Amino acid sequence: MHKKKKVISSPLHATSASEMLFPSQIQSFLEDHKIFEVTIIDLKGKSTIADTMIIASGRSQKHISVIAELLRDYLKQKAIKFISIEGLPSSDWILLDAGDIIIHLFKPETRALYNLEKMWGANIKIAGQDDVSSHQ
Repeated sequence: MHKKKKVISSPLHATSASEMLFPSQIQSFLEDHKIFEVTIIDLKGKSTIADTMIIASGRSQKHISVIAELLRDYLKQKAIKFISIEGLPSSDWILLDAGDIIIHLFKPETRALYNLEKMWGANIKIAGQDDVSSHQ
């Protein structure tokens, strides 16, 4: 069973004032599509690039590519209009930038190599590595 770390953070603001998208909704979408080890990192006070970062793993290049495209469609349905994707069509790492939230989809070995959780100071354990501790 894969460990999940949930961090409560602010919602992603949609273009419509009546709709907001929470990181937990994106996490549920990813998990429903067999993406695993979903980590949510609150970036407030750490960076101005976004409020929230989501890091997750997929089984293969094809898996993360297909899910990235499905996630883009899902975000558009939730009224998020400006979504940039880097790393398609085939990559070990795909980044979706939706403004207030950034989503990284990795193959597990690429995720372990880049270890973004350590860079951003998240206290989590990635399979095959020692515990990652905060650097504050």
